[in-house]
Amino acid sequence: MGDGPGHGPPESRAAYYAARPGGWRDWWTLLHPPYTAWHLSYVVIGACLAPVVSTSRLVATVLAFFGAVGLAAHAFDELHGRPLGTRIPGPVLVAVATVGLAGAVGLGIAGAVEVGWALVPFLVIGPVLVVGYNFELFGGVIHSDIGFAVSWGAFPVLTAYVAQTGRLALAPVLAALGAIALSAAQRALSTPARMLRRRTDQVSGVVALSDGSRVEVSRAFLLAPLERALRAMSWAVVLTAAALAVARLD
Repeated sequence: MGDGPGHGPPESRAAYYAARPGGWRDWWTLLHPPYTAWHLSYVVIGACLAPVVSTSRLVATVLAFFGAVGLAAHAFDELHGRPLGTRIPGPVLVAVATVGLAGAVGLGIAGAVEVGWALVPFLVIGPVLVVGYNFELFGGVIHSDIGFAVSWGAFPVLTAYVAQTGRLALAPVLAALGAIALSAAQRALSTPARMLRRRTDQVSGVVALSDGSRVEVSRAFLLAPLERALRAMSWAVVLTAAALAVARLD
């Protein structure tokens, strides 16, 4: 989950992992690999808190969230103003979003048949969150810092646990709160990083230190600590989820 393939100054790309536009590279960029892996990790964490972990249910839940978040949400987002600057045609993005969301709903229905009615509210809420977030419905309440943290942090944890057990419990609720905190931190770092990369033409100034030295301020200078933290956090969540999966599925 590094910078990904690309050319030119790193800070000139739409995201630190973005590739230069064109061809297969657009799909790499569209998938937001570090962030998709980060939020799919919440699915793994939620599932692995269950007393007994079903591998087939875990795989199905991960695939459902990949369709809803990795494909549909990111395709809808790119349709809304091309923030990543990809060259993927609009109709293709619509098709990807439709297939991704339909696949997620289909897997959710299959899961509800097996698990029971407890999964039905999550099956309904999931598509509402994807569409509501990306199209800023309901007055934009979902498309907010807390909406992001609940939708892409808490919701995957709780859904994955219910998909395993057919009920909720204290452990996944606590994990969901932790996911909200981590997602809020992600948002606090990624929002200024996106502003610097996508909406900033020029940065100038100096930092005067107490020893009399001065540090020139640039876009790269401001971006570096934000994106180092995002890289580290994405790896931390993914590796934590991997450790839980190895421990519970061994």
